[in-house]
Amino acid sequence: MSTPPRPAGGPSGVPAGGPRAVPPKPAHAPHQGRPRQPETYVPGDGLLAWLPFRPTIRMRLTLLYGGMFLMAGVVLLLVMYFFVQQALQQVGQPHLLLNGIPVRTPDGQIISNQSALDQWLNDYRSYQAGQALNTLLRKLLTVLVCLSVIAFAAGYAMAGRVLRPLGRITRTAREVASSDLHRRIELDGPDDELKELADTFDDMLDRLDRSFDSQRRFVANASHELRTPLAINRTLLEVQLSDPAASPDLQQLGRTLLATNERSEQLVEGLLLLARSENELTDRRSVELSEVATRALEQTRSEADKREVELRSKLDPAVVAGNGVLLERLALNLLQNAVRYNTPGGWVELATATVPGGGELVVSNTGPVVPGYELEHIFEPFRRIKGADRTRSDKGVGLGLSIVRSVVRAHGGTIEATPRAGGGLTMRVRIPSP
Repeated sequence: MSTPPRPAGGPSGVPAGGPRAVPPKPAHAPHQGRPRQPETYVPGDGLLAWLPFRPTIRMRLTLLYGGMFLMAGVVLLLVMYFFVQQALQQVGQPHLLLNGIPVRTPDGQIISNQSALDQWLNDYRSYQAGQALNTLLRKLLTVLVCLSVIAFAAGYAMAGRVLRPLGRITRTAREVASSDLHRRIELDGPDDELKELADTFDDMLDRLDRSFDSQRRFVANASHELRTPLAINRTLLEVQLSDPAASPDLQQLGRTLLATNERSEQLVEGLLLLARSENELTDRRSVELSEVATRALEQTRSEADKREVELRSKLDPAVVAGNGVLLERLALNLLQNAVRYNTPGGWVELATATVPGGGELVVSNTGPVVPGYELEHIFEPFRRIKGADRTRSDKGVGLGLSIVRSVVRAHGGTIEATPRAGGGLTMRVRIPSP
């Protein structure tokens, strides 16, 4: 890389051939402290920052409604007090003539002087006015407190009524999050901001539903179209391998192509099943998990014997609501995954049991140690644990656990993967009961 020509003179006036010029120091030293952290939201921020907890929107609206009424009541009280005080001050001063006759006051005084009588009447009027104002103030404060309590209660009820459409939107969003994209809010009422929000949310759900349906149809159609040429290729390869006149090199090539073709067929079948299992189940029937697990064990036993893996089972009755074929595929994929990613002499244990709200299927296995940070990726399509051999076709195509997760979601269940201390995994699936 070429160096740009140095200017004839440095910043300090040193010629080009002289010592290298030193850049001037900045006017302010760079800040060496901790970098400035971005501002974060603090619970109760704003006007309600004094609260020790984060209030809900309903509580905020209640405080807003009640606070506004309380402020209006205080202002009204002060204005009324001022007007009453002015009205009492404008009342004319009473006048009483003695005409030489002494007067006894209510407090026991005897006044014979006209000026003293006028002063006493003035003081007595001021005292009575003060007593009346104090009585009025106490009554107004009592009424204000009672009305404030009523206002806060009415504000709480009014806030609940105002936020009722938001609750409906939230419930629909939760149902959509559980893979039911066909639900809509369909909020009725005036064309206000809440209805606009609900209509926007419905439009978004329509677009998402169409997008997911289009994607599932594409995968299903592509899988169907690919199965036919793959089946033809497999038939041609098997016919060629059955020819006794074929050379050893040709037979080896045929076996290699047949293994590759079989892997492609597994991939297509997995994609087709994945596209089908993503749909929400509409027809649910009672399924016995122990029977599903028994059939899956029978299909996996030969592969487990070949890999020298012991199969264990503890099957208790557990009835769930769902599709028996998909649940059998779920158990089969978990067992095959546990057998294939195991070690010779290891074991796989399958258990079913009844739990509150449904049934549980648990698959535990020995095997290599699985890092905890890998667990969030094992259910993604075509993802394997780092270090797994991707060139061997006997470990599947990387769709087994993705299909399991899709089947669990279609049934409205949950799946949890936890690593075992000695290596291997424990898969715990829960399906709701009928």
